[in-house]
Amino acid sequence: MKVEEAPNPLAEGLHDYRVADPAVMVIFGATGDLSGRKLLPALYNLARQRSLPAGFAVLGAAMSDLTDDAFRKMASEKIHQFSRTQPIDERVLAPLLDLLFYVKVDFSQQDEFRKLGRKLQELDDARHTTGNRIFYCATPPQTYSLIAQQLMAAGLHAGKGFHRIVVEKPFGTDLQSARELTQTLQKAFPEDAVFRIDHYLGKETVQNILAFRFANSIFEPVWNANLIDSVQITIAEEIGIENRGRYYDTAGALRDIVQNHGLQLVTLTAMEPPLAFEAGAVRDEKVKVLRSIRPLIGEDIEQSTVRGQHTSGWVLGQQVVGYREEKDVAPDSQTETFAALRLFVDNWRWAGVPFYIRAGKRMPKRVTEIRIQFKRPPHLTFGREAMKEVDPNAITLRIQPEEGISLKFGAKVPSAGLRIRSVTMDFQYVTSFLVEAPEAYERLLLDCMIGDPTLFTRADEVEAAWMLIDPIENKWRSGRPPLAMYPAGTWGPDEATQLLKADGREWHRP
Repeated sequence: MKVEEAPNPLAEGLHDYRVADPAVMVIFGATGDLSGRKLLPALYNLARQRSLPAGFAVLGAAMSDLTDDAFRKMASEKIHQFSRTQPIDERVLAPLLDLLFYVKVDFSQQDEFRKLGRKLQELDDARHTTGNRIFYCATPPQTYSLIAQQLMAAGLHAGKGFHRIVVEKPFGTDLQSARELTQTLQKAFPEDAVFRIDHYLGKETVQNILAFRFANSIFEPVWNANLIDSVQITIAEEIGIENRGRYYDTAGALRDIVQNHGLQLVTLTAMEPPLAFEAGAVRDEKVKVLRSIRPLIGEDIEQSTVRGQHTSGWVLGQQVVGYREEKDVAPDSQTETFAALRLFVDNWRWAGVPFYIRAGKRMPKRVTEIRIQFKRPPHLTFGREAMKEVDPNAITLRIQPEEGISLKFGAKVPSAGLRIRSVTMDFQYVTSFLVEAPEAYERLLLDCMIGDPTLFTRADEVEAAWMLIDPIENKWRSGRPPLAMYPAGTWGPDEATQLLKADGREWHRP
């Protein structure tokens, strides 16, 4: 007799029942790392959740010469290896693989885009997708403009049904290139059909920032300069550049992480309540935050920023080489693997509250978190001795690896006399809902299919971020402030510690 698994009462409401229209998703770079590690496993999990529309197909497009069956075999291997849900349910996987097709495309050849168009028409007819198409650029950023231009030249950018293009960060390498990319994309697709993915926005805890603030009346009244002392954002990775030396040595931590992930977290932490959780309202408020950040110019850059580069050291018990010893990295490279900034949001809510951002490679562990540090009580009611073990109240929003929220506050120690000690209350996604948080790409791919751009980056937001970063980048490339070295396996250079110490503060240790 088969015993049915009892339903999880805590999981009620966790499934996304939004319905997407039939469509063909073209994945340019379908044989690459992003497709194999993230996109194909995300599609499998969407199929497992029954979130894919009935009329749906995936058309892989890349330089490799593969048959449909070879592409399906590759996809199966990647899904088995990288899916967050294990073991793989073959009853879900087999029908999904039947929806996968492949066409060899050289992005520089116009004729091959016409061949792509003929294949799309075949799939439209077979799958009844009514011409709906999503073009996902899982390719190097320098190919985005070329792909958009080729799609437009082949007439694949418009017509019956919806036509959307998805591009991954980075969106340009500076303000000028970002504007040029936007102009190229918008020649082929309207802005509301351009989906710029920053996968951080698909993470549950990032979205939970808005729920935490705006769905709970106890937090929003204290979310301002009257009670908050400072905000710390840490984006730390224990890994190095992972054979991406050719790219990373021209990018660095400031452009690779701070310009997108870091500033995204600032906007969600600092934004005003949107009128509704919809694309226009949410993205309008994020842009307002970016435009309210005090620009760093001249000497401010030297006083409020730190750039560092890791040397050799030990990370998680393994010895690792210094950045300059990595493959495809110049032996005298001045590229930073660590960046720290002190920013101020000049508006009524946040006047005088510093936002500290730090991002780095080869740090002691992988962690991304936002720490809201509150001011100390104005009067020590219980005396200094009783309060000596009490830290200021703090809210920590943990984004990865374990998604959750913690609240630090003071409580009386259960012993004779009066002694107060800091304690922590924790919310963890897994333990509260008894399910693993979905991968960011699952949410973002479904949003794109539905046509909801709320969690995607708008053109004016991209430009506002680059306006803040460009002056810092230009100053750093002139050698100011000097590049500070830090051993791998540490939390960055001493200069980053001094950045906060000068303000009478210190970094929180995750």
